[in-house]
Amino acid sequence: MLDPVIALFPNLQQQRLRRWRQRLLHPGWPALLRRTTPLSTEWGFDRGTPIDRYYIEHFLATHQQDIQGRVLEVKDNSYALRYGHAVTQSDVVDIDPANPHATLIADLSAADAIAADQFDCFVLTQTLQLIYDVQAVVAHAHRILRPGGVLLVTVPCISRIVPRYGLQTDYWRFTPASCMRLFGQVFGAQQISVCSYGNVLSSMAFLNGMASEELSRHELETRDDYFPVIIAVRAIKQE
Repeated sequence: MLDPVIALFPNLQQQRLRRWRQRLLHPGWPALLRRTTPLSTEWGFDRGTPIDRYYIEHFLATHQQDIQGRVLEVKDNSYALRYGHAVTQSDVVDIDPANPHATLIADLSAADAIAADQFDCFVLTQTLQLIYDVQAVVAHAHRILRPGGVLLVTVPCISRIVPRYGLQTDYWRFTPASCMRLFGQVFGAQQISVCSYGNVLSSMAFLNGMASEELSRHELETRDDYFPVIIAVRAIKQE
C-alpha cells in the first residue's frame, strides 16, 4: 500500500518525508495551534512552502495563459519566468533604486513616469497591503496596461503584520467585497473576476506559521468564502 505521505509529496527527500510523516499523521497535530506564539515568524518559509504562497501559485498557474507578451512584476520576475507563456519582455518595478532586478523605479501609487498602454500583463502579488493609496495603484495599473491587457492580483485577507517595519507600513487587509468595488470602479464590473482561497483551518495554520506541506490537499483546497487566506483578482482592460 502506498504511504499516504509519499503519495502527497513524492519528490521530498527521505529525511524530509519522515518529518512531514510525523507532523501529518500524528493524531495530536491540531494541538499545535493551541499556542500564543507562532510556530514560525516567517510565514512558514522555514518549515516548507507558506500557505498563502501555495494559493498564489495555484492562482497564477490557473491563469498562466495571461502571463504573455510584455509582463510587469514587482521586485523580481520569478513568477513571469515560472508561469509565463510566450513572454517577449519581462520588466520589474520597485520603489527601491538599489534593487538590481528593477528595470523601472517607481512608486506604484504615483507612477506617472511609467508610460500608458505598455504591458500585456501585470503580476501584482501581495503588495497592495503595503501601499496606503490603493486606489491610485489600481488606477495606474489600469493605465499602463495595453487594451486587452490583464492584471493578476493577490491580496491578503488574513495574515500576520509584516516584520520589521510592518507596524508603520502594513496598512490593509482585503475582502472579496472590497476587491470587487476597488477594481470594478476602475476596470468595470464586467471586466473583473474575484475569488478567495482558504478556509478556517488553513487560515489558522497560516497565522501559526505552518507550511502547506503540513496540511493535506483537501484541507488546503477546501474553499470557504467566509474564511479566506487570500483574495485573487483578474482584471482585463477593456479594448
